[in-house]
Amino acid sequence: MKKILHYAVIGLISLALKAQTNPAITSWLQNTSATGTYYVSGNSTALSNGILVNCQKVQYSGNYVYVTATGVPAYPTGPFPDGNPSVAANQNKIVKLPLNPTQNTGTATSTTMGDIGVFINGVALFDYRDGVGWSTSSNALCGGPGNAPCGPPNTVIYWNRDAIPAERAGFDCSKGHPAMGNYHHHQNPTAFKLDINVVSTICNLYDADGLYVINPQEHSPLIGFAFDGYPIYGAYGYANADGSGGITRIKSGYQLRNITTRTAWADGTDVPDGPAVSTTYPLGYFREDYEFISHNGQTDYLDVHNGRFCVTPEYPNGTYAYFATVDENHNSAFPYVVGPTFYGNKTGSLVTSVTETTTTYEPLNTVAVQKEPWVTVFPNPSAELIAVQVSNGTVADYKAELFDINGKLMQTATIKKGQTIAYFDVQTVYEGTYMVKITSGKYTSTKKVVIKRD
Repeated sequence: MKKILHYAVIGLISLALKAQTNPAITSWLQNTSATGTYYVSGNSTALSNGILVNCQKVQYSGNYVYVTATGVPAYPTGPFPDGNPSVAANQNKIVKLPLNPTQNTGTATSTTMGDIGVFINGVALFDYRDGVGWSTSSNALCGGPGNAPCGPPNTVIYWNRDAIPAERAGFDCSKGHPAMGNYHHHQNPTAFKLDINVVSTICNLYDADGLYVINPQEHSPLIGFAFDGYPIYGAYGYANADGSGGITRIKSGYQLRNITTRTAWADGTDVPDGPAVSTTYPLGYFREDYEFISHNGQTDYLDVHNGRFCVTPEYPNGTYAYFATVDENHNSAFPYVVGPTFYGNKTGSLVTSVTETTTTYEPLNTVAVQKEPWVTVFPNPSAELIAVQVSNGTVADYKAELFDINGKLMQTATIKKGQTIAYFDVQTVYEGTYMVKITSGKYTSTKKVVIKRD
């Protein structure tokens, strides 16, 4: 009996140690009290949706982690100006992911429509497609709202529409939108307004928020996991796979083909014709407009799955990892996050229940151990509104306080886990010099800001 108890204790200790060290267990943004907000068209004040944000529970066994989440982020969602009648709704989902992912050494598994991974705030990751294709029989778009069906199940679609250019008008400021209530990102989850070249005006009236802020000086945070269990990082990483060479933008290995007609795929396969390249169907409108170019020896370029084996802050011994790719202007770059195929064996999925014995993970004091953020306060000087933004995502709440020069507290605001930004309305505050103090656990930063009106 003593020996049995000894082995049981050893097993429990082993599971506990795994929970402390495995990022697939420890990286989720957990929340059981904060609720989300959303915008309606024409109203720049976010409304409460009453739905818990981020993830509510993390359980793990020896082989899998189970994440319970609503699928609603802490940053505001909406509006969706393309007429999408849906809103971000509680998905009450459980995501099952392998704790020990393995490379698929056989035929690569293609990504599919719908959930193919999950961000650390519980929001769904979709691949490049939007469910619309080109019907080679009717020479018209098929599938999706307003189009005829593409045919019976398993109909081969030779030209699949890319959601990023085709649905840009329907993305909110955080580059997401819902499908039947399932809010998701096809691409890097940062705000349009913060890109170097801003390709959408949606942030002009609504919050410029997202899961993290791109900072070219820092390794981007771990932002999610694909259904094969491998981690997903933001746009920047170490230049060399061994962690050396400084920080650089991690680049997609795909590029647009040099074509004017759509008669064959990049590998030369002759397929039924799609529409010619035009202003209506520009190059990049379909997934098959891209080709993969191997960049041998250039480790800042990704492989055909949009990943590489490399050292990261969370995996100092190295791991295969996907990256949310952007171009030099920080605009999303195909294939965006994961795909068109998985690197690993896809054993993760959405499940309806947990059917094995698990341990519930209780988060550590992440406030004390999180990496010191990059904080910016803008505009400075300011006349009406002061924004406080934290880079690299937030794993704990940040408190922002506005003080006058004499130390009197004027206003307070909170940047919640999974958000990046908070605001002070200073329209009724006197001109002068003020201090913005940002605190989270042991971290404190103070910034000077001037309020001035012409």
